[in-house]
Amino acid sequence: MKKTITASIATILLVTGCATNNGPEYSGATYNRIKTYEIGTVTDVHPVVISDDGMGTFLGALVGTVLGSTMGGGRGTALTTLAGGLAGAYTGSEMNKANALELSVHLDDGRNIVVVVKGTNYHVGDRVKIVKEGNKVDQVYLIN
Repeated sequence: MKKTITASIATILLVTGCATNNGPEYSGATYNRIKTYEIGTVTDVHPVVISDDGMGTFLGALVGTVLGSTMGGGRGTALTTLAGGLAGAYTGSEMNKANALELSVHLDDGRNIVVVVKGTNYHVGDRVKIVKEGNKVDQVYLIN
């Protein structure tokens, strides 16, 4: 039991990484690509939730299955393993959801666009810089 818990903790620590910079995060595969930006004014804000991309469900099921397999005895082990996996998958999925905002933005060139950003720091009237790679939004900065 002690070895299983130690292995689970070690796995979680390895997966979470060690980066300490509080700045924006870019993918290791795209950080060195040329990006463009647009500037505009936020005209409307709506709260939304970004759903789990599958990683939280997977990790939760994995940890739940490992922990569930350490409990019960005989046929009970199979049941606790299954229950642990299901409970872990649900918990991981819920934990990996993120609060976000859908921003309607009137760009300086006259176009209107909608972007979804994590966090809740944006308000109607804010000036924003939207950093893009093609049609994908990488970052949105307040420039007030």
